[in-house]
Amino acid sequence: MSNDAFGPAVTIYDVAVAAGVSPSTVSRTFARPGRVSARTAARIRAVAQDLGYRTETIEAPPTLPSTKRAIGLSVSDVTNPFYFGIIRGAEAAAAEHGYSVLLIDAQEDEEIERRNMGRAMPLIDAMMVASSRISDTHLRQLGKQMPVVVLNRDVQGMPSIITDNERGMRRAVEHLAELGHTHLWYVAGPEASWADGVRWRAMREASIELVLTSHRIGPFHPNMREGHKIADELLARGAKAVVCYNDLMAFGLLQALRDRWVRVPEQMSIIGFDNAFGAELVTPQLTTVAAPLARLGALGISNLIGLIKGATWRSQAPVVMPVLLKVRASTGPPATERR
Repeated sequence: MSNDAFGPAVTIYDVAVAAGVSPSTVSRTFARPGRVSARTAARIRAVAQDLGYRTETIEAPPTLPSTKRAIGLSVSDVTNPFYFGIIRGAEAAAAEHGYSVLLIDAQEDEEIERRNMGRAMPLIDAMMVASSRISDTHLRQLGKQMPVVVLNRDVQGMPSIITDNERGMRRAVEHLAELGHTHLWYVAGPEASWADGVRWRAMREASIELVLTSHRIGPFHPNMREGHKIADELLARGAKAVVCYNDLMAFGLLQALRDRWVRVPEQMSIIGFDNAFGAELVTPQLTTVAAPLARLGALGISNLIGLIKGATWRSQAPVVMPVLLKVRASTGPPATERR
């Protein structure tokens, strides 16, 4: 990260998150060094240098009220319809408690996510992070600065709420097996996605138990634009039964197969994840693993409000939300089994 004329300026909030201290501590390190311990000051100066922070630009953070009545909600990609329900549920729950929600878009980029989080910190009382791409260590550092709840990811030692990825994938595999498929393919999402790893492991385990074979291709960007690359690779490998990391990738795959005159589900069965907006609008309608996304967002906010008020997160394991398989028209028996 640079602080030159052609890159985004590094702020004290970026340094604070990276060093695991408060923005005011960063400010005091340079403005009033005698008020910060030597060890802490040395760490902050080292982090500032690594980030390219120019000390001559450091200013004390603005004086803000101790309670802003605002909660940050960081999502990996605001254009992904997966987040629509989470955002709506979060906003409704926050409003009930007299809080507003500040939306933070990471754009599927770890650096952008860290920077935008740092800039939001002085404006909010707490943060909810959905499907983050940054490291567990960075999330724990963030948790030292303010109350944080993590969605769609299990971060040890932090309040985490996830959907039942294992059960969802198990039901997807069982469904394809019941239709007569024996060779299954998983289209992987981002390497930094915690859910992606969980889903692939769950497919392998379910396949072994049901005496099926499972294969993985990817990783791919979790959007529709990857559809043509995904389709070409699956067709080259002779895939007949596919589970995609998310619905957006499944939408892109459906479109690419239609362009190639491949019939779904007659020649390839497809299952998505999330039951995102549009799953019932595509042709054929998409079979997908559905999660209660609005409830997920609302539950995250409710727990975050409790933490703001001084409650303690006592669970050593994440809260797990149930899922179910929505069977629609994009899955069917293999062509040799049709009558």
